Amino acid sequence: MRKGISITVTPADRVRLQSIIRDRNSPQKHVWRARIIVLTVDGEGTTAVMRAVGKGKTVVWRWQERFMHEGVEGLTRDKTRPSRIPPLPPETVDRVVALTNQAPPHAATHRRRHPRRPSRCCGGTPAPAANHRRRAAAAGLCRTAAGAGHLG
Repeated sequence: MRKGISITVTPADRVRLQSIIRDRNSPQKHVWRARIIVLTVDGEGTTAVMRAVGKGKTVVWRWQERFMHEGVEGLTRDKTRPSRIPPLPPETVDRVVALTNQAPPHAATHRRRHPRRPSRCCGGTPAPAANHRRRAAAAGLCRTAAGAGHLG
């Protein structure tokens, strides 16, 4: 065991650690953490604990120290870590909320139209898409030129 680490386990703690190890429904990370402590208390050295549990030396040291400071509760609780994705700045959140509360622009829609189906700008005629685009562009109803992709 590392210098400065002294682990004392009460009989109640040992029973709890053994129940974590024996319970088939325990998460495996809790099982190997409990095994680290039980093996350490039984007098096994760091290398023997590493071999038995299959973890590195720093991992063994980390959980020995955590148990020394926090007990069994420290083994069953993971420390919180910051998110991988940074939070949005408050200005961006305010801008999104303001845009959400406004009425949508006139041409905005929540769904895309099928490219072969006519849009409402030509009265919904069932002509092929190329004819529809040409007629709509000639009438000035579409935002795109004839032959380009039609947005409706």
